[in-house]
Amino acid sequence: MFPGHRTAGRGQNDVGNESGRESSSFPPRTQHSRILHPEGSARVGFEVVTLDGRRGTLATSIASRKSLSWPCVGKYRVDLPSFETIALPELEVKEGTDLFIIDEVGKMELFSSSFYPAVLRVFESNTPILATIPIPKYGRDIPEVSGLRNHPKATVCTLNAGNRDAIKETIYAQIVSLLREQRMGE
Repeated sequence: MFPGHRTAGRGQNDVGNESGRESSSFPPRTQHSRILHPEGSARVGFEVVTLDGRRGTLATSIASRKSLSWPCVGKYRVDLPSFETIALPELEVKEGTDLFIIDEVGKMELFSSSFYPAVLRVFESNTPILATIPIPKYGRDIPEVSGLRNHPKATVCTLNAGNRDAIKETIYAQIVSLLREQRMGE
């Protein structure tokens, strides 16, 4: 798992998604977020995107009558119905899934009461997982994130601008090794 901030340019999304895509001989299931920047403007939200290209709104800063009742993280309102429609089916443990890629398990995603239990079911399966988590901010940690960080099956890598490329190779090698072990055990 990668602790990191959801900050444009950090590379956490790229490292996770590139490492997962490069192991293409092993079919992954994934959900990840993408930052929304209309051309030439400031960030307006985040999308949830699957590896096969399905997408929905995770959060938006654009207010609407409907969004007034949604939970907030900073200036963003979290669209739980949209997020859950896209993300939750991707987190179902199914035969033939070799790898789960989850970007990210963070505050916005955890507003969904179904998301964390689905992530735990993935962790309890024998399917390898590549997930990103935020680092504690101002000394405050999200209890669910702390639980994943300290999970006996978790290996935590801290991503920063200086180690982005090197860590990508390390993570890729670990994923390939886990997938080979899994295949040999079948």
